[in-house]
Amino acid sequence: MNTLTSLLGVVACTAIASSAQAAFITFGNQTLWNQFVTGSGWQVATETFSSVADGFYAGSYSGSTGGVNWIGAAASGIYAQGGLFSTNNPEQLDFTFSPGVQGVGGNIFGTDFSFNVVPCIIQVTLADGSSYVNYATTATDFVGFYSTGAAIASMSIQTTATGAGAVYATVDNLYFTVVPAPGSLALLAVAGLGSAARRRR
Repeated sequence: MNTLTSLLGVVACTAIASSAQAAFITFGNQTLWNQFVTGSGWQVATETFSSVADGFYAGSYSGSTGGVNWIGAAASGIYAQGGLFSTNNPEQLDFTFSPGVQGVGGNIFGTDFSFNVVPCIIQVTLADGSSYVNYATTATDFVGFYSTGAAIASMSIQTTATGAGAVYATVDNLYFTVVPAPGSLALLAVAGLGSAARRRR
């Protein structure tokens, strides 16, 4: 058994044991989040923001991927550049999802006025107040959530500078759990039967 499989087992046991107390599991590792949600029967849809034209958007910007409609909003508007989705001023970035999703994650970090990545503290908060706080230092830093109960309908991102200068909340990619297509479900069932048969021999 490899280390990743062992970690997935620990996370799964923790989720079962704590589901009565907390409905959300938080991840700081993208590979682990991806393995966990796909192991739970979901597919992952990715919003890369590459179709968002560079420039300023007053108030909010909406998009759709994998059947999930999302809206990104900030009090002073949104600014996009080169596939990065950010606030126009150093302020909170809010996302809403329709329909809600069981799992959501993203490459979340802080940038300066020119979209250069700068070290900062990020706080990512869900509607019920569940949150993740950590340092972000690269454009590949990841934050992910999985709900063991109600779907996740919104997510807010705040950044705090650790040095001089303003920091803008920025996202490179968002990842959503989506229901597999019927053909994919059939293949998963066949694969499951095959592995069960192998275990019995």
